[in-house]
Amino acid sequence: MSANISRRPRFVAGNWKMHKTPAEGASLAREFVALRAADHAAPGVRVAVCPTAVALDAVGAALKGTGVHLGAQTMHDATHGAFTGEVSGSMLSAVGCEFVIVGHSERRQIFGETDAMVAKKLRAALRDGLTPIVCVGETLAEREANQTTEVLVRQVRAAYEGLDAATAQQTVVAYEPVWAIGTGKVASPEQARDAHRVIRTTLDQVVGAGAGAAMCIQYGGSVNAGNAATLFAEDDIDGALVGGAALEAASFWAIVSAAARP
Repeated sequence: MSANISRRPRFVAGNWKMHKTPAEGASLAREFVALRAADHAAPGVRVAVCPTAVALDAVGAALKGTGVHLGAQTMHDATHGAFTGEVSGSMLSAVGCEFVIVGHSERRQIFGETDAMVAKKLRAALRDGLTPIVCVGETLAEREANQTTEVLVRQVRAAYEGLDAATAQQTVVAYEPVWAIGTGKVASPEQARDAHRVIRTTLDQVVGAGAGAAMCIQYGGSVNAGNAATLFAEDDIDGALVGGAALEAASFWAIVSAAARP
């Protein structure tokens, strides 16, 4: 299946992970906004940045009125309660967030988030007026065991089971092969394309026919200015969830610019 790219706007989000103080984050946001304002090459690309929780307010202030969206890196599914160290979706909305990453591989691998937890966070994000960026992807061991399709089907089914098409389309999916995150390794365009097609087919099966073609699916995994254009040339890849390359304004802008090309 080759999806019609004209139906889906490109979307690039920067995941800053545990980098940048509030002052550093605000400075980086202003640098990126200045580059964007000086070069109108990517007017149709949605852009978001996801700093640490403590930098959300400062970065949000730097982004206000620029058209660049604010996102968070995770959230708790409860509205409030005795959950030391956690933040709720309503708290993120109150500080100006529009997006939130859920189920990032580091949250799954390091902090033990399960498919069921990710599903709860997806629904909680929607409840609280946020657009969840739902991460799915296989480890190196799973890919080498030819389990990529099995893993993706399981993760997508767990996240989206029970949602209707209209609700599902309020979310974004990010395919992030775990073996490519922070390693410098990048899935080949063919590997990324095939994974995206599995995700789209599974969404059709779980949510309803046509859902897969309508959904925005990003690629995440060592995306940089040098490989972004090749990845975006694949019709099924709608953008990127960018890690390290989002920590420098020029490299992040180069990726956003690449997303704007036909």
